[in-house]
Amino acid sequence: MRPNGERWRAAYATDPARTRGRLIAEASSPTRSDFQRDRDRIIHSTAFRRLKHKTQVFVHHEGDHYRTRLTHTLEVSQIARALARALGLDEDLAEALALSHDLGHTCFGHTGEDALDACMAAHGGFDHNAQALRIVTRLERRYAGFDGLNLAWETLEGLVKHNGPLLDRDGQPTRRYVERGIPAAILEYDALNPLDLWSQAGPEAQAASLADDIAYAAHDLDDGLRAGLFDIPELRAVPFLADLLDEIDRLHPGLEPSRVIHELARRVITRFVEDVIREGGRRIAALDPKNVEAIRDAAEPVIVFSQAIAEADAEIMRFLWARMYRHPGVVAVRKKADAIVNDLFSAFTAAPSRMPEEWSAGLTDASEGRVARRVADYIAGMTDTYAVLAHRKLYPTTPDLYWELPSRGLPLTEP
Repeated sequence: MRPNGERWRAAYATDPARTRGRLIAEASSPTRSDFQRDRDRIIHSTAFRRLKHKTQVFVHHEGDHYRTRLTHTLEVSQIARALARALGLDEDLAEALALSHDLGHTCFGHTGEDALDACMAAHGGFDHNAQALRIVTRLERRYAGFDGLNLAWETLEGLVKHNGPLLDRDGQPTRRYVERGIPAAILEYDALNPLDLWSQAGPEAQAASLADDIAYAAHDLDDGLRAGLFDIPELRAVPFLADLLDEIDRLHPGLEPSRVIHELARRVITRFVEDVIREGGRRIAALDPKNVEAIRDAAEPVIVFSQAIAEADAEIMRFLWARMYRHPGVVAVRKKADAIVNDLFSAFTAAPSRMPEEWSAGLTDASEGRVARRVADYIAGMTDTYAVLAHRKLYPTTPDLYWELPSRGLPLTEP
């Protein structure tokens, strides 16, 4: 153990004692590292609390057993800490990044983001990573000395770059930003406090990104099975899952379906986590980094899946895309949620005074672009329930998002 309860870190881990600091200088804490403070600030933020009522896949009232953004975030955090501990990384930074990675998501999951992005097409679009940065650097207003959370440089860097560099070494946008360019919010902050958009993210951010992928694969399978969107035998179309189901049948013959579902999800997580630890350890050994900057300067990330598990993950996601995300029932609800977001955007941009005073203040003579961005900030912060209520206040009818999921016939076993 180290001071402030910190655990051992490898030489290539991000060391809070060597942080590049905060945009607004603050005195250090006698009891917590900078990354521990960042984690705590994220947990206490308004945006974090709102994740409780923001959609993961199913809308808020389709059942309280399905994952929300908050439960997904907590699952990502647990996996990120496990990866960080095994690989000798800073667990607190990995946890902070996992807890903050979804702060910028809108109501109604990816449907809300897609709808808001379309509404903002003439004003730079909408990107949830850029929105997360806006939240932690501008929109949260809790502290006396600054807007946002004034997070450490390494936390902000990981938040922006956890999916990889945004620029190549020549300063050109990387593949996912070639068509539309890097979001203005990221460029504006980078001009103020450069985040080295051309380099790899630190290893803790890489671990948090893989933890997100692992949680998605395992828990969307769990939710989809429990919702009756597909059945256990259908999963055998994915060879990786077929092998796991064979293992469960061999070790627990005749196991009831509800337990099979859980056993499958936990095995997916275990196999994926163990693979990342092995492959990450192999790549770190090959690179032999003496410090965290060597990992940032590497040509490729070091915390990754092996090729075999990357292919298995891709097969699972293809299955989920076809059988869950594009399921007719899910698509029908998404269209209704899309209409709610579009209606709210139209109403608030036409008359900003319809928003609460703290959101409409100063917009009387504002440009169209400024009004649109303020409205987007307001809608993006809404929970599913709040968005529905806001729509009901503005329109005579509001789309009914309720979709009665079929019974799975998974009764509890009496003790």
